[in-house]
Amino acid sequence: MYATFNRFELKMTKAQAASAAHSGRCDDDVEALAKVPAIRRQLAKIEPEALRAELKEYGAWDAAELADHSANLLRIVWIAAGDISEGRP
Repeated sequence: MYATFNRFELKMTKAQAASAAHSGRCDDDVEALAKVPAIRRQLAKIEPEALRAELKEYGAWDAAELADHSANLLRIVWIAAGDISEGRP
């Protein structure tokens, strides 16, 4: 399944998405999901500026927070997992 954003998309299975989109803290699960080789390869292709611009549209992080590319990668994995788990295109 795909989570489609304005500048890129991420593909993961429904089970993978569910593993990182649940009630409670998801941090460890998101980190584990981001290390899955197929997902890691997709993340490596995302340009830092494109990712910052995408996340900026959510309005949840300030410029200083968005300067951390590693954190941004985890943020987008978490968002993608939530979108797929909830059946959002």
